[in-house]
Amino acid sequence: MEMPQPTEAHAKLERLAGEWTGEETMMPSPWAPSGGTATSTTRSRMALGGFYLLVDYEQRVGEVVAFTGHGVYGYDPEAKKYTMHWFDCGSPTSEVPVYGTWEGDTLTFERASPTGGGRYVYRFPESGKYTFEMSSSKDGVRWQPVMEARYTRRR
Repeated sequence: MEMPQPTEAHAKLERLAGEWTGEETMMPSPWAPSGGTATSTTRSRMALGGFYLLVDYEQRVGEVVAFTGHGVYGYDPEAKKYTMHWFDCGSPTSEVPVYGTWEGDTLTFERASPTGGGRYVYRFPESGKYTFEMSSSKDGVRWQPVMEARYTRRR
């Protein structure tokens, strides 16, 4: 039996592979009542034969680690959607999976749950850089910005 091979869609995830530093702005929200700024480091690599991107994220406010997370990103060829499984220090469970689409230079994930929805948008304006926007919604119609960030590849 021949082993499956990653598709071109899987290969797009390589744009997020590497070591990144970020400058982040949090808007006032239940997760950051006062809002504010932070810096972050993300280390990501392709794994499992090129089918998945593994992500380790650390956010700092000043010198203090304020938030950590781990993500597993992939592509579901049957659904023709990207998948994100995210685990972090702020939630005991993960919305598994969150589905997304890649259009042009933009990767967008969106989830809905009984407590509200989340939208996660990655944009790649130039090589070695990307932006990220996170929004939440109670009704899936009106979206409230939660975080905006800019990341630069270090390796």
